[in-house]
Amino acid sequence: MPEPSAQTIHAPTVFTVPAHRSFADALVAGLIGRFGRDPVALASGRILLPNNRAVRTLTEAFVRASGGGLVLPRLIAIGDPELEERIGGALDPLQEDAGTPPAIDPQVRLFALAKLLDAPTPAESLRLAADLARTLDALLVNEVDPRRLAEAAADAPELAIHWQISLDRLRAIIDLWPARLAEFGRVDGVERRNLLLRGLAKRWESRPPSGFTIAAGITTAAPAVAALLHRVARMPDGMVVLPALSLATIMPDAEWDALGPDDRGRSEQTHPQYHLKELLDRIGVARGEVRPWPSAGRASSPAARSRVVANAMTAADFSDKWNGLPPAHRRLGGVKVAELADPAAEAQAIALAMREALEVPGRTAALVTPDRTLARRVSALLARWGIDADDSAGRALSETPVGSLLLGIAAVATEELAPVPLLALLKHPLVGGEGDARRAWLDKVRLLDLALRGPRPAAMLDGLERHIELKEKERGCRGCLQAWRELKPAVEQLLGWFADTLPVEAFIARLVDAADKLTDGRAWAGPAGRQAADLLADLDDGQGLILGASDAQPVLRQILDQQSVRPPYGGHPRLFIFGLLEARLQQADLMILGGLNEGVWPAPPAPDAWLAPKIRANLGLPTLEYRIGLSAHDFASALGAPQVLITRSRRDSKAPTVASRFWLRLQAMTGGLLHDVRLERLARGLDDMGQPRPVDRPAPVPTSEQRPRRISVTSVDRLKADPFAFYAQEILRVRRLDPVDADHSAAWRGTAVHKVLEDWLREDDCTPDRLEARARALLEDATIHPMLRALWQPRLMEAIRWIGELEAENRSKGRRPLVAEAKGEAKLGEVIVYGKADRIDRLADGTLAIVDYKTGQPPRQAAVDAGFALQLGLLGLIARANGFGAVHGKPSAHEYWSLTKDRDKFGKLACPDAKLGADDFLDHARRHFDDAVARWLSGQEPFTAKLHPAFAPYGDYDQLMRLEEWYGRR
Repeated sequence: MPEPSAQTIHAPTVFTVPAHRSFADALVAGLIGRFGRDPVALASGRILLPNNRAVRTLTEAFVRASGGGLVLPRLIAIGDPELEERIGGALDPLQEDAGTPPAIDPQVRLFALAKLLDAPTPAESLRLAADLARTLDALLVNEVDPRRLAEAAADAPELAIHWQISLDRLRAIIDLWPARLAEFGRVDGVERRNLLLRGLAKRWESRPPSGFTIAAGITTAAPAVAALLHRVARMPDGMVVLPALSLATIMPDAEWDALGPDDRGRSEQTHPQYHLKELLDRIGVARGEVRPWPSAGRASSPAARSRVVANAMTAADFSDKWNGLPPAHRRLGGVKVAELADPAAEAQAIALAMREALEVPGRTAALVTPDRTLARRVSALLARWGIDADDSAGRALSETPVGSLLLGIAAVATEELAPVPLLALLKHPLVGGEGDARRAWLDKVRLLDLALRGPRPAAMLDGLERHIELKEKERGCRGCLQAWRELKPAVEQLLGWFADTLPVEAFIARLVDAADKLTDGRAWAGPAGRQAADLLADLDDGQGLILGASDAQPVLRQILDQQSVRPPYGGHPRLFIFGLLEARLQQADLMILGGLNEGVWPAPPAPDAWLAPKIRANLGLPTLEYRIGLSAHDFASALGAPQVLITRSRRDSKAPTVASRFWLRLQAMTGGLLHDVRLERLARGLDDMGQPRPVDRPAPVPTSEQRPRRISVTSVDRLKADPFAFYAQEILRVRRLDPVDADHSAAWRGTAVHKVLEDWLREDDCTPDRLEARARALLEDATIHPMLRALWQPRLMEAIRWIGELEAENRSKGRRPLVAEAKGEAKLGEVIVYGKADRIDRLADGTLAIVDYKTGQPPRQAAVDAGFALQLGLLGLIARANGFGAVHGKPSAHEYWSLTKDRDKFGKLACPDAKLGADDFLDHARRHFDDAVARWLSGQEPFTAKLHPAFAPYGDYDQLMRLEEWYGRR
């Protein structure tokens, strides 16, 4: 076929596929109808598409329509800067022919911009650099000369100071950036795309290619893209096919002209047709010259749908026409809505609708939503039926297993082996091998988990080692030291990264090495692993950016968050989950538009941190609301499917929501869309457990063999006040675990003070003037949080001085300390009672004093009288039975030494036997003890929960007994 002359003038050929048709399927049907009988003719053509996703969409449409073998035309992506896609290789000529420098790598560009910014921290530099890169791309896409910034600023003298500062910094960076690019021998990716597209348009002007050329689905009005479409539309075998352009039969000329821009530069950029009008203006085509695409394809709805949708999305100035529209122009047949209580119910309804679509052979369904959380919920709910929906929008690399592994390694290295990140890393599914090796690894990690519960140990390996050696002696932690020593080699490699600072490339190298060793290379398997490996390989040039310990994790997270991992082929062939970009150019039999709340769809405009709105307007850049118009077009296009379900939730996780402006428009014009009541009820009822049936107060009755014959002095009070808690602790052997990296609790403070007072007796014989030094040494412990130290120190030291004064007074009366933390036991009837006395003294008359230290309030006398504070009395009974080994004598004093505040000072001495006398006090304790034994240990009394709640203040087992279901209920 001879090439046409360059001077031949052709009228522009522009088509549109209306919204009520599936763009990709209609386009393919038309091409096959025209070229299908001649495979060579079809294969000799080319189709220009907006991005790689559109290439995949059109390929699938050809597969659906062919019904057999088919040689496809070349499908070429012109590249999407928003997706960081470069121009397709078929349009990118050889470098020696093009004379266009290669594009700078996006990551190198980000680091270079961050270096120019020089913010206080690397993380802040990268954040600002990402914003700056978007602003630079906006200027380049719209071919705005950066030198116009000064002119734009001069036309906006009212700018606030902070905007002026940002603009000054931007101008300075723009002046430096070309020189920096010249050093690299590179150009910006968007600039290179502009050069290639304009060069291609120029070549095709003089030498059009053979075969047909179609620009399909391209809606961006960027000048370079518009120049290429201008050329394609006027080529002999060229045409431009636009998606969902409203022709005059649907959208009157007055409404079209009102989109602007007008004489004052005002325009309706939030209207769904604005960007298409701008594109037509730039390629020099009037709307009247655009023709409807002749083929329908599959998944078509009635033609009236496009008119109704256009009426609903009309500009506000023309919305009064709704009052006079005939019913046929306002009725949205085939469109239903579902309004659910919350996001979980919305996801449930969507999953049900998609699952139901599979009941019809060949029927397809797609969820379209910008809400990635909603998309993930639906995907998880579909898995209950074994359905792996094709979620083509993907997810952030930081949310994948390999991403969380890399962040976990960085956290452990920079937080000096803090327990929470350390355990999270060691439990990570990629760490510890597979199969039996993984199970053995987790057994060791669980022992380490038990050892690290409670307050945080001192930093680094030495602190962990000392902490675990102490924990090894505790019940429940036996074996943790050996487990730690076997895990230690894997942890040691994470140390010493940040003695001072570290260049980015050195940090990445150590990160990769650690991930390799921890996972034996499994981290880099699968799509996410390969993408992570490629990304980290691209970060070998950090442009001199230096990281400190506090910078590594936020910098790494920022880098990983910007990368999306999209699944390969292999999802369900008839169910799809799309983001707004993925949904363009295609339709399913059932389109579910989810998340129709304001702030979700449409999303609020992303602010430009560098250019004030006035400056953007002066430069001719699109307003920040421009993307709302694109979202509106996506919404209007999706409404063209044969069946549409629109969903929203009445509240999110925080507060009630406001319906999207698109939802409200449809409701206002139609007078109320048809609710899918059946689906709403199914969503509510699918997991509805029916009327709540609260449990009754638990009262287990174990057998005689299960009832213990040994009991500690501290457990007797629990047995009497809350028998179920005793049952859970002593018979079920359930123990409460402290959180990992917990705050220093009252129990910890009590244990620490008991240790000080124990060492004071054993090593200093309770010499009064040596106690304060020991207390100060406790407060200087590196593991104590500075806030706790500041608040606790004055109270503790005053109470410690009180103990010292009390000890001096006791010594003056001939009283001497004997033992601290003395263990003892005695058989009282059928049961052995055992316990530990904090301190036992010898009084001047040879009798004994039993002392119990309390960092909190001592038991009230009313509790003692009622028999719910028996600890001291039972210790006295053990002493009377000579149960404390070498300590013999008759107990004649029982004392609580409390460090709590009493009136205007800290420190209080309480003597619960003062009212009855020592002998009667012990007899009182024995009577109540015998009663408890007879009822619960020797007898068959049920272990009723919270039998005496006033004397059962601890809630360790409240969840186990399901307290809130029955407490207070008659």
